[in-house]
Amino acid sequence: MSALWTDLRYAGRELRKRPGFTLTAVLSLALGIGATSAVFSVIYAVLIDPFPYPGADRIVELRLVDKTDRDRGVGPSGPQADVLRQTKSLEDVTLMDWWNLTTTDGDLPEDVQANYISPNAPNHWGIRALMGRWLIPSDAPPGQTPQPVVVLTYQFWQRYYLGDPNVVGRTLQLVHKPYQIVGVMPPRFKWGAADIYLPLKVTQDPNIRYGASLKLREGVTPEQANAELQPIVEEFAKQAPTQYPEKFKVKVRSIVEVYARPLGPTLYLLLGAVASLLLIGCANVSILLLARGTERQHELAVRAAIGAGRLRMIRQLLTESVGIATAGAMLGVLVAWRGLTLLVKWLPENSFPSESVIKMNVPVLLFSVGLAFATAIVFGLWPALQMSRPEVARLMQSSTRRVMGSAHARRSHGAMVAAQVALTLLMLTAAGAAGKGFLRLMNADLGYDPHNAMSVPIPIHENTHVEWKDRSEYFEQIRARIAAMPQVVAAGISTNATPPASGWRQSIEIMGSTATEKPEVRVNFVNSGYFTLLRIPLAQGRLWEHAETMRGALLAVINQTMARQYWPNGDAIGHQIRIPALKDSPPYQRAVAGSDGWMQIIGIVGDSRDDGLRNAVKPAVYVPFTTQMWMFTQILVRTRVPPLSVLRDIRAQLVQIDPEQQVMRVRDLDAWITGQQEYAQQRLVATLFGVFSVLALALAAVGLYSVVSYGVATRTNEFGIRMALGAKAADVFRIVLSSTALNVGSGLVVGLVLSIAFDKLATKWVTESSRDPLILTGVTLLLIIAAALACLVPARRAASIDPMEALRYD
Repeated sequence: MSALWTDLRYAGRELRKRPGFTLTAVLSLALGIGATSAVFSVIYAVLIDPFPYPGADRIVELRLVDKTDRDRGVGPSGPQADVLRQTKSLEDVTLMDWWNLTTTDGDLPEDVQANYISPNAPNHWGIRALMGRWLIPSDAPPGQTPQPVVVLTYQFWQRYYLGDPNVVGRTLQLVHKPYQIVGVMPPRFKWGAADIYLPLKVTQDPNIRYGASLKLREGVTPEQANAELQPIVEEFAKQAPTQYPEKFKVKVRSIVEVYARPLGPTLYLLLGAVASLLLIGCANVSILLLARGTERQHELAVRAAIGAGRLRMIRQLLTESVGIATAGAMLGVLVAWRGLTLLVKWLPENSFPSESVIKMNVPVLLFSVGLAFATAIVFGLWPALQMSRPEVARLMQSSTRRVMGSAHARRSHGAMVAAQVALTLLMLTAAGAAGKGFLRLMNADLGYDPHNAMSVPIPIHENTHVEWKDRSEYFEQIRARIAAMPQVVAAGISTNATPPASGWRQSIEIMGSTATEKPEVRVNFVNSGYFTLLRIPLAQGRLWEHAETMRGALLAVINQTMARQYWPNGDAIGHQIRIPALKDSPPYQRAVAGSDGWMQIIGIVGDSRDDGLRNAVKPAVYVPFTTQMWMFTQILVRTRVPPLSVLRDIRAQLVQIDPEQQVMRVRDLDAWITGQQEYAQQRLVATLFGVFSVLALALAAVGLYSVVSYGVATRTNEFGIRMALGAKAADVFRIVLSSTALNVGSGLVVGLVLSIAFDKLATKWVTESSRDPLILTGVTLLLIIAAALACLVPARRAASIDPMEALRYD
């Protein structure tokens, strides 16, 4: 024990004597360990273990792939669900619907997300309730009103009931109706991002459609299910042609594929970046330890000469290496935990399942720590291992610097520097491509003005405002009340037309068209004030008037893309179109009489983003919001002050109209842009790649500095002789830089080759080419400048050597 304590004290003294060496080695390991562990922890939670449901890969959604190769969800009616349950491929079909309800048994009403589920036994998701039970078939007998029972999510139970262990059996009042609590689900059961689950009444009305979750039988592949379901869904399409594309292929997609894997490319890209950072960090530590070990060969030879055993020297070096690895690992764990918190905060909203539990992945953390320890120990012990048969006399008679300057050591260090430079160049290129892609999104022409505007979602409760006239007047009353507020510039109605991803994809008919296929457009339900509020210009014709809106006039305004595509001669105004899907389906959808009839085009407005920030603008049709109203709308509000600052006053106005009227999540329109998954993913990649590439650049520069300093130290005697024979300081300076140029140059060449080879992945995952000459030139120059700066100090030190002082070393 005393010998160990002596070794520890000696190791501490040695490391404190060289703070630059110690700090660089520790930080190199910590950054690699922390970043790799944090990113892989997210990958594990989101891609490997996203759902807690047994057999999650068999829980699928029914999707249709249309002729443009885009897929869309489709919801069956009650009779269609019965047909699906008879198939051989499906083990279960669970129908569902979503609704916003309000608690009315407390001092303050709370808006809750309710998921209505068709009861099944056993549970479709294979998860038992934490307390009580799940919904069962007797909760919703066919053809009868469901029982007033409710199952709570774990989060709602904790928030609303403060985790009351006796909550089962209590009554929860929703919109003044009592519901008995029959169960609480486990923490990870968050299906549908709901707060509560209620039994769903499934009707036989063919016009009412539901969300559906399908479960494949064990052993059935998605391809087999697709083949069986194709003719069945084609028959469904014949019964309701307006609800389906003209041509489609059935494709069942697992919930893992739909909700978890879209973030996969981004995360794997980041994993590649942090893995490169870890390799660069380990290479840095290797260079430092090899240089340090070679420097100590003379010291070890002296110790061997006076009787120190090989095992004793190995133990001493092992203590120092373990000390560096331990400090790096401890700091790396802290970096991992903090980095994971920041990474989760930066992840795109709603880009991964809410069931995913992102926490530190201990096996990966242990692997990264183990790699750091292995690097530190192997390269730290290398000098002692080389002295198994030391030529003590030679080492004692030679200068330390000459011993250090072995050709093998210089080659090893040069190879590591070249590898660092290559990986750093690749990361800088990826960061440049990601940054360029993000700037492109930020500067995209939106076609509308999102600043100082917000969307206020307004849900209405079941069995309220059922009649068409009542509902249209209620929505207009809310809009008018908000528009009259002094802080408000304008207020408009946008049922489904909030850009940059807006509209209802529907097929339309054009009167007089001879085309065999019906055009697909984005149908938007708005009032005429929508265009003024968003500053979308009127290019031609007119907008409908308020009176026309309130009577549900069959009028339409189209965007310029649609006008160019279907009326290239510029004569779109006056033509008529028809939207067959606009039908009255009380009480959920209320449409004006004749809503599926012919509509006259009266105006053309400028293009605004309606299919995200990257895709081209799609043809769009705008109709009065009263043409068809759902049990939900949005009030767009433009204000004179920051929009969210007037939200409290808006809520007060709503309470005056209806004390129980709630609003859903309110966001300003800038947040609608930054909340787009493509925007958030590009920002995440650009930010993290930028951070990782800067760290890689710093580590590579430190590694290069160490190698050049090592080279200068080994050649001190040589430089003294050269200067004694007449060489100038500039000549020595040039020799030092040229000795590094080969390693840096080879690293740059390899890095450029890797960047060019990376182009396909970059174009797909970063959305910009890594072959961009400006990016490649810029990052190459940046690396050359960094390398020159790293070499500058050692080169100046070499050029300032006193020849007489240098000659004394031999």
